[in-house]
Amino acid sequence: MRGKDAENEACELLRSQGLKIVARNWRWQGGEIDIIGKDGDTLVFVEVRARTSSEFGSPAETITPAKRAKLWRSAQAFLSGKPPVPVRFDVVAVSPNGLVHIPDAFREEDVRPGVERNPVRD
Repeated sequence: MRGKDAENEACELLRSQGLKIVARNWRWQGGEIDIIGKDGDTLVFVEVRARTSSEFGSPAETITPAKRAKLWRSAQAFLSGKPPVPVRFDVVAVSPNGLVHIPDAFREEDVRPGVERNPVRD
């Protein structure tokens, strides 16, 4: 499945779960965010990963620490100059077995050294 087709399917899945799509393929000089949505008051940054087979791992496994850090920087760029809002990072993994939505796939403390984990959420 091509990237654009995977993103279209991911949007359909997210909408069916009540997420309002705010932007797609938002770009800046440091990267891109596949989908940006709203879940209530929370702004959701979604990475879509597609694989045609599991030979080299699942789609979700391809989101490395470096990719998470790049997504964090991109989210910060998107939020620049806007009032603070709660944010969440989700992943939609697309494979021959279907789509899997992974809400809250990673958090700020996963990409920023020295940020303590919140014991209430762990």
